[in-house]
Amino acid sequence: MKRADALGSQNRWTQSVNRPESEHPVLVCFDGSPDAEHAIAYAAGLLGPCPAVVLTVWEPLPAWEPYDPGALISAGIATAGARTFGLEAIAIDVARETLDHGVALAQAAGFDARGRLAHGKTWRAICETADELGADPIVVGARGHSRIESVLLGSVSLAVATHAARPVLVVRPDREHEDGGNDR
Repeated sequence: MKRADALGSQNRWTQSVNRPESEHPVLVCFDGSPDAEHAIAYAAGLLGPCPAVVLTVWEPLPAWEPYDPGALISAGIATAGARTFGLEAIAIDVARETLDHGVALAQAAGFDARGRLAHGKTWRAICETADELGADPIVVGARGHSRIESVLLGSVSLAVATHAARPVLVVRPDREHEDGGNDR
């Protein structure tokens, strides 16, 4: 066997051991934030070229629960405003634009990506979609909130890591490029 043939065989074997072709896709969660953009680039570098589904979740106003700290005061007003001004349709359009951007970023990073739009409570929609697809892993970007901020604002990445029945890759923010390398 020629050396080039042996190397070619070895490369195919290595690739098939790491990410077999019959695999389930990576689920890349994308909300349009710089942290989500960083998560796409980081995951692509770590996982290499492979099938991926980019997921953008939008929360319809009725899904905002009264126990959600951010919606305690504004839930009723927001629901009334949504009906009056057609905010649901606007939210869906924005979610579609965000999804298209995420798919383009994932493809540019090397993923064989397609998009998917879901609605509902964000962490729950991510976990349900991952189970439906058999995703491995789920990729989420973390905002880098302090513990107090996470308690007050909630943490999608923590909720997904807690509730998902699948492996989760939580990518920390790229603070080095964001603020010149200063720690928070």
